Amino acid sequence: MLRLLTYNVRSCRGTDGRLSPERIAEVIAGARPDVVALQELDMGRARTNGLDQAHAVAQELGMRFHFHPALHVEEERYGDALLSALPMRLVKAGPLPGLSRLPLLEPRGALWVAVDLGGGVELQVVNTHLGLVARERLAQAAALLGAGWLGHPDCRGKPAVLLGDFNAVSRSPAYRLLAGRLRDAQRAVPGHRPRPTFPARWPVIRIDHVFLGEGVEALRAEARRGVVERVASDHLPLVVDVEVAGAPPAR
Repeated sequence: MLRLLTYNVRSCRGTDGRLSPERIAEVIAGARPDVVALQELDMGRARTNGLDQAHAVAQELGMRFHFHPALHVEEERYGDALLSALPMRLVKAGPLPGLSRLPLLEPRGALWVAVDLGGGVELQVVNTHLGLVARERLAQAAALLGAGWLGHPDCRGKPAVLLGDFNAVSRSPAYRLLAGRLRDAQRAVPGHRPRPTFPARWPVIRIDHVFLGEGVEALRAEARRGVVERVASDHLPLVVDVEVAGAPPAR
């Protein structure tokens, strides 16, 4: 079994206004994940005291990490990260398409690593944070399914997961496109009722997802809703236990 966690951490600033990468790390550690996908991390930004948040959280957890800044303005960066204590290698980090008619939209990107599960088996893990405009999200979802990402020869036909903050509910075109090619982990767990992840205090919508490719089966899913989870960010962390074909037991 392998435990995945995806979490939009809102620059590590909680709904109580407190800035605390340590609290984010506490939330993650409580779930005991093997692979962690984080969105909305700051690096060198004045608003968060210039901290490298990906490094700070990874250090607290004793994990390695890769960070991709979707937004880069002078020395300030903002983006997504993948963390794990398992061996992993960076495959690709890059931008996703925006809308030419709306050039001021926040840039979006994705980060792809291969996680070594042992026994010669790797899991391809792609972390992303899609845009706020429906047409933008649809273009980004199509790109992620295309030849540059999940459709790439290094990913196609191999065990893979796509996870992150998709800003897309289940009735949206972007979600339907992704769910038509991949399996929504929360829907794939037998007997599990999908749980919302946003907003953290009183979650009513499900916009954080884990999508499964071939060779990956969902065993359990949980949107963690403890006392700390409800204030550490404006999203809840989504945890999914999976079984990867051919991989030795991870626990």
